[in-house]
This record gives sequence, C-alpha cells and structure tokens, in this order.
Amino acid sequence: MGVNQIVCCSDFSDHSEAAFQTALDLAQRYKAKLYVVHVLPPVVNPMLTDTDLMLPEHPDENLVVSLNERMQEVYGNRIPEAVDCELVVRDGHVSTEIIRFIEETDADLAVVGAFGLSGMGLVLFGSVAKRISHKAPCSVMIVRNKKT
Repeated sequence: MGVNQIVCCSDFSDHSEAAFQTALDLAQRYKAKLYVVHVLPPVVNPMLTDTDLMLPEHPDENLVVSLNERMQEVYGNRIPEAVDCELVVRDGHVSTEIIRFIEETDADLAVVGAFGLSGMGLVLFGSVAKRISHKAPCSVMIVRNKKT
C-alpha cells in the first residue's frame, strides 16, 4: 500500500492525541502529506424536536478562528518542518465532513482515535470512528490511547 496522503481526525481528546502521534510518525516514515482535521459539530439541543431544530448556516467566525489557533498551538507547533502538513477546520456533521474531506484529498489512510466524545455527546452523535471505518474510501487506522 502506498501512503502519500494521511488524514488525521482530531477532537482534542486523549485518543485523538494518540491518533495524531501515530499519523505524524507515519507521515514521517512514508514522507506523506499530513492533514490534521477538526470538525466543528452543529450545536444541537437534545430538548428540541426535529421540527424545532434550526442550525445556523455558518458557524460563528470567532469560534472558527479560535479553533484554527488551537489547532496551531496543539498540533502545528509540534510538526517538524520536513513534514508537509495542513491544519483544517470544518463545520458540519463530524463523520460526514471527515469522509467528504478524505474523498476530496484522495487520502490513502485515515487515522482516528478510538473514542472522543463521551456521555451525551456519544449518545447523540454515535461513534465517529465506527462511521468513518465503514464509509471511508480508504484504509482507516483506529488508534487507542494506551492510558485508558
């Protein structure tokens, strides 16, 4: 399997940190382009019914700017100059946007953490790793955080 482009999915959890470390290591080994992607999920109030649900067309620009800054602080500053890397922030349904990004970049490998959201977030959104592994057009590596 040739690995030229790797998509690493981040939600800033411990598991996504383990996925980032793995993806960075693979990008260095294969001299592949690394994309670190964070998707800003829509704000959902679980008390609303489907008919009451109204999502804003565009996320708050300040929030997107803050997420871009956080991506740079958490990941960008740790990536060696020799690694071709792009930090990406998108908004929408998390697994759908990640799969769309994988398709757009024609990625060879997606690296995701085994778990991210917990509690009510997991109930509402389901397992992002599971959806990506089932629907991505490329191989998917699910990384577990050894601490848990």
